[in-house]
Amino acid sequence: MDRLDAMAAFVAAVDEGSLAGAARRLGRSPAGVTRAIAALEERLGTALLRRTTRALHLTAFGETYLATCQRVLADLAEAEEGAAREQERPRGLLTLTAPVLFGARHIRPVVDRFLDAHPAVQVRLLLLDRVVGLVEEGIDAAARLAHLPDSSLIATRLGDVRRVVCAAPAYLARHGMPQDPAALRAHACITTGAAALAEPWRFGPGPDDARGGRPVPIRPRLAVNGSAAAIDSALDGHGLTQVLSYQVEEHLAAGRLALVLTAFEPPPIPVHLVHPDARTAPTRLRAFLAFAAPLLRARLAGGAAIAAASAHRT
Repeated sequence: MDRLDAMAAFVAAVDEGSLAGAARRLGRSPAGVTRAIAALEERLGTALLRRTTRALHLTAFGETYLATCQRVLADLAEAEEGAAREQERPRGLLTLTAPVLFGARHIRPVVDRFLDAHPAVQVRLLLLDRVVGLVEEGIDAAARLAHLPDSSLIATRLGDVRRVVCAAPAYLARHGMPQDPAALRAHACITTGAAALAEPWRFGPGPDDARGGRPVPIRPRLAVNGSAAAIDSALDGHGLTQVLSYQVEEHLAAGRLALVLTAFEPPPIPVHLVHPDARTAPTRLRAFLAFAAPLLRARLAGGAAIAAASAHRT
């Protein structure tokens, strides 16, 4: 035993009133406790205890040394508890990523609240419209809007978003409401994406359609490489655009945009936070997952309610 262990054996023997009691308390053999105290006495050059068949008695020096041992062991225990608390306190750099608009509208507000709650954490939030390799690019967690492939990552389900077609009420008043995806050929369409000119819009089965989802080729009146610009053009009454529901929920709630072709929407897109195995994750990541997941579920549920109410109005 080292000196601290020997001190702990000495204090336990006094507290328990016997070497056997000290051994039970420390989970050691009586002989081991006896050897530890004897070694301590040899190091000090004086006796600490007088042993009889029925009891242990402190020597005069033993009484003084007992108080010293108790103080040293108490200080050590307090230091160890402090270190454990510090280790459990979320701190350090947390790196997150999300699609640009989803991150700006949903992840960033939650991150702000998390930072308020955990002042020792710093966050790097990368808003990127591409799939980021978490391990390869040093990312702690990512928001993914997709049906996820099998992987070693852990996925926390947050909710769903919808792929919707919308237009300004003024545009629909002038050009009418399309009744099925084929009617889009007679409408001004605003498409998005790097390959917008060739990319079809996706639809699901209609109310009387058993053939399943299908792509519908679109001849755009305007093609832009960003959803924000397409939405602005739709708000100005220049045509219909297909975007994700969270991107237009505030405009739907305010009545600036209206949904069309809701009966033909493709299946909802699941939203997840993906991250490495939480059992080996740093405290800051585990704290963020526990903090962010319920808030993001509530935000997505609120957006779904807005989209549902807009669809009901149209």
